[in-house]
Amino acid sequence: MALSQDEREQFLAESRNAALSVYAGDARGPLTVPIWYQYTPGGEPWILTGPGSRKARLIEATGYFSLMVERVEPTVRYVAVDGAVSRIEPGTDAQLEEMTRRYLDGEAADRYLEFARKELGENIAIYMQPQHWVSADLGAL
Repeated sequence: MALSQDEREQFLAESRNAALSVYAGDARGPLTVPIWYQYTPGGEPWILTGPGSRKARLIEATGYFSLMVERVEPTVRYVAVDGAVSRIEPGTDAQLEEMTRRYLDGEAADRYLEFARKELGENIAIYMQPQHWVSADLGAL
């Protein structure tokens, strides 16, 4: 059963790992990788990544990407959204902190932030203007 707009936006706003997909050329399938993302209902999903990463280069080249999140309990449910890049900006420390604390708590978040600030270098924030949604709740297994 398809989800309503409110149901799919609320589901996407929950803290879940996403699969990010972006066109990688005619001779292969899309690049699909796990990624942390941020989303507020009615807004634009955004990700942080290194400015020279493969996904960043492909997203910049194509101007589009997709995110898909899922769960299996208490029911099988998924939401996929794709759209055009609305903007790419230098990532900020506040965004890194927001994203990290969305996925990690307490000391784990503190340790990751220390690592990221020392070892991962700068980020860019890539925002998507949602254009197409696919969603369903398939019921209990």
